Amino acid sequence: MTEKRKDYLTWDECFMQMAYVIARRSKDPSTQAGAVIVDQNNIVVALGYNGFPRNIKDEELPWDREGNFLETKYAYVVHAEENAVYNTNQPTEGCKLYCTLFPCNECSKSIIQSGIKEIIYASDKYHDQDPWIASRKMLDLAGVKYRQYQTEYELKLEKR
Repeated sequence: MTEKRKDYLTWDECFMQMAYVIARRSKDPSTQAGAVIVDQNNIVVALGYNGFPRNIKDEELPWDREGNFLETKYAYVVHAEENAVYNTNQPTEGCKLYCTLFPCNECSKSIIQSGIKEIIYASDKYHDQDPWIASRKMLDLAGVKYRQYQTEYELKLEKR
């Protein structure tokens, strides 16, 4: 009897790769973020990426990062995690969220309210900024687990 292949993707690897693929849909010239929500059976229930709200053309609002708040993207962009929550096709109670960036405080509110119980993130580059400090505080208080994604290679190195 032939044995199964041994070099297949783990669920974490699979869903994080999906988050990176959907992030490529973002029109944002500086940050492309993606998110995938999966249920307890590892079935994808939602995808999201950062961009402007539906029915608003990408050319009608600014993509700038600097300047007056109303002249920057920050007043208008919907983050990948929020979009995934909005795009779900079934309840998200008890689901996991895979995301390319650790969620900010606004996204964490949506994550908590939707019943997501675990977050697996790739980058935490804004770790020490107030919105991300507030995010971790809320997630901890709500009992939402979070962990940084590691490849199988990184996990093997840790076990040494």
